[in-house]
Amino acid sequence: MDSKKLTSVKVEQELFQDFKEECVRYKFSLQKLVDRSIYLYLTDEGFRQRLHLQTNLKLPKK
Repeated sequence: MDSKKLTSVKVEQELFQDFKEECVRYKFSLQKLVDRSIYLYLTDEGFRQRLHLQTNLKLPKK
């Protein structure tokens, strides 16, 4: 039995497009990002605080 929970979220389109391109380059996935981010959020106070303080979601111009 799979221990994964199916969810859906809406993400910023520009961020997701850039993320998909990086995923191909580095052989990474949204699943890995989510699992690892949740783990760090639950176990690393510094990571949690950094996420709470991050409000700017605009990427620098390339």
